[in-house]
Amino acid sequence: MSASIASTRPLRLIGVPTDIGASMRGAALGPEALRVAGLPQALQRQGLVVEDAGNLTGPVNPWLPPDQGYRHLQECVAWNAAVHQAVHTSLQQGRVPIMLGGDHCLAIGSISAVARHCAAQGRRLRVLWLDAHADFNTSTITPSGNLHGMPVAVLCGHGPQPLLQMIQAAGGALSPSDFRLIGVRSVDPQERAFVHAQGLEVFDMRHLDEHGMRSALQQALMGLDDDTHLHVSFDVDFLDPDIAPGVGTAVRGGPTYREAQLCMEMIADTGCLGSLDVVELNPARDMQNRTAELVVDLVESLFGKSTLMRPRP
Repeated sequence: MSASIASTRPLRLIGVPTDIGASMRGAALGPEALRVAGLPQALQRQGLVVEDAGNLTGPVNPWLPPDQGYRHLQECVAWNAAVHQAVHTSLQQGRVPIMLGGDHCLAIGSISAVARHCAAQGRRLRVLWLDAHADFNTSTITPSGNLHGMPVAVLCGHGPQPLLQMIQAAGGALSPSDFRLIGVRSVDPQERAFVHAQGLEVFDMRHLDEHGMRSALQQALMGLDDDTHLHVSFDVDFLDPDIAPGVGTAVRGGPTYREAQLCMEMIADTGCLGSLDVVELNPARDMQNRTAELVVDLVESLFGKSTLMRPRP
């Protein structure tokens, strides 16, 4: 595979300050916490051109109960439409979009935009979903109605009509085979059955315990080539809460710092990374911004920082 695509293209940071799809408030503060932790400067240290496009705007969080199985659907549609447009424009302009969330429902907008761009370019899409949760709920099986627990299902065509219309306009639903879920360790019972029925490829924490991060990433990245656009959707709760407490839905037993670094470095080695989501950082749950600083460290590794003493592949 070629040298990193990201290394030769400018990066564009797109802040999306909303917790519209989340189970608790606070993720709306995530973009600024990442800036305070020095994300633009960290990427510039890797010799990258970094443009901070500021924050998108959208409706406020009304904090209402579910309506027909969804909380804040109208507001989620508005925010995702804005994300979709911003990410798609960035890709058209030759930028590598880095969406700074915000909660994980925003990946509906970002990944549908990436899929639209890939279809126009005749390239294949692979999505690495780094998350403690499968995010494959629907309105009929969700225990909460929170849309941040549904984005993978929505992107695969199982969701509310207003969001599916956006996905159809972007070229149609993704296939479950486009996704690789890594680090999963909290799945609702009916969601688990739906994941199995749809054939999603999941490298859960038991798999990582039994086979190791290196083996899991080798499998998850298998088949990538220069015609593949790799999108990473990084939910900060992927990490163990002992090292990353600043999230709204912490789940014990996640990857350690070294496992996470290996994951990011192996992704960087592919040279296929073309877009990124960083979501669910909740500074209201953090301690002295330490989770944001850790995330900056890991994102820096995604774009070239390495602990290797030997030459990189």
